[in-house]
Amino acid sequence: MPSDPNQTAALTLRLATQGSEVPTVTSEAVSQYLATIGRKGGIKGGKARAATLSSERKSEIARMAAQTRWKKV
Repeated sequence: MPSDPNQTAALTLRLATQGSEVPTVTSEAVSQYLATIGRKGGIKGGKARAATLSSERKSEIARMAAQTRWKKV
C-alpha cells in the first residue's frame, strides 16, 4: 500500500470501481529503492555533519579515534 494518503485513496477508489487486484511489489524493487535512498543520505551525511561541528569538537573526535586506533589490546 502507498504511504501517501492521496495515493491510498486513489488506489482504494480504483479497486472499488474496477475490481482489479492490488499491484504486487517485489522485494528486489523495495531493496533497490531503499539502497537508493540510503546512498543519498550517505553521500551528504558526513559533509553535512562536518559542517555543523566546531573545530574543537572535530579535534576531540579525531583524538578519541587515534587513541582507540593505537590502544594496546
